[in-house]
Amino acid sequence: MPIQVTYPEPGLALVTVSNPSCRNALGVLEFTTLATAWGDIARERSVRCVIVTGEGELAFCSGAQMNEDFSVVTDINDLVDRALLKTCVYPLPLVAAINGHCVAGGFELMLACDVRVASSHARLGLPEVHWGIVPSGGGAMKLVEQIGYARAMRLLLSGELVSADEALKVGIVNEVVPASDLMARALSIARVIASNSPLAVAHTKQMALAGRSHAWTEREADERKRANLVRSSADALVGRQAFFDKKAPIY
Repeated sequence: MPIQVTYPEPGLALVTVSNPSCRNALGVLEFTTLATAWGDIARERSVRCVIVTGEGELAFCSGAQMNEDFSVVTDINDLVDRALLKTCVYPLPLVAAINGHCVAGGFELMLACDVRVASSHARLGLPEVHWGIVPSGGGAMKLVEQIGYARAMRLLLSGELVSADEALKVGIVNEVVPASDLMARALSIARVIASNSPLAVAHTKQMALAGRSHAWTEREADERKRANLVRSSADALVGRQAFFDKKAPIY
């Protein structure tokens, strides 16, 4: 399965993006399966905390799979919204175990998580503008409010990736640990969360994000228009070809 859902301990669910040959990129099947998985897990009354990670040690998730034909999806914007938890406040606490590259849509999936632990070799960022597209999975909407304007705009407009240590410094992640300790640390944090009152935890998360979902939904309509405009532009064609040619795009 492209998205593996397991239950490693009572009260905990583990969601693993499993497409290691493509750095855990998300194609149509991965997006669709992930969107469905969130609802399935939320209906499991025994689950109190969810850990999100990627298969292997190279990547947490590298975002949308560039060679995938997304035109087969009736509404790709809606699918991305549901898969990356773009405009919803997920009812359960989410802990990201960032085991490697966390970029583009993978970075945006991480932004939906409440607590984030990164492997020391991880690199994170939103490189979309370099390839003639835009971060339309929540990155542009959420990053400024999470880490502040200047820090967010540097990442959004430069498209540069940063190290795990730099991500810790600017507040993107909570902790950086050796790769060998990553899952143990994520499980430890999840256990602490799961040991608390599930009702209190759920309402605390909702209180902390009160109004965010409504605001995100309002802004998302505008973002969809802009994302579609850029996707159909000449710049997007240049960027896509440069990506496959492994060359720097010239706009």
